[in-house]
Amino acid sequence: MTYQILETSALPDPLEIDFKPLNIRYRPMAISTIWMFSIMFMLIMTLTRWQPFIALPTDLLTAYPLAIGVVLFISMLISLYLYIAIPCKQYCLTETNLHFACGVIFRRIYSQPILRIQHVELKRGPIERAFKLASLQVFSAGGSIHTFAIPGLSLHDAQKIRQFILDHKGVRTNG
Repeated sequence: MTYQILETSALPDPLEIDFKPLNIRYRPMAISTIWMFSIMFMLIMTLTRWQPFIALPTDLLTAYPLAIGVVLFISMLISLYLYIAIPCKQYCLTETNLHFACGVIFRRIYSQPILRIQHVELKRGPIERAFKLASLQVFSAGGSIHTFAIPGLSLHDAQKIRQFILDHKGVRTNG
């Protein structure tokens, strides 16, 4: 048996993949979701603080403004992170592979050959449906959890990518 030696200079450069950004509605959806849950949490804290049924310890009553401030501060930090991180999430579909890149400081690129994709799921929660977005979860052969998920795709793009993968996952190309 003979082995062909490959020169690394002849290999394709993974950094030259033509990545596409996620849908522009994904960033506002993610940030508004954080604020929606934060407001709900602060509302529960406020209702608990001002409810007349159970007398609360004075320590809890004096900690209420601090707790609201902490929730607001954490929400602002998460929103800032999402504002910076979401444009770093990108995807690319080629004839043979599906790529997903993410990471603000440490960049990760996931590549899954279409031939190795066991199945692909289209996920849409209620907030994603309101924004007409979807997430695509890619499962490789032999794994029970998804290999990676591409969030923030328009429903139309997610359906097209899913159908392309389903149509081509069993097709072998020569070369």
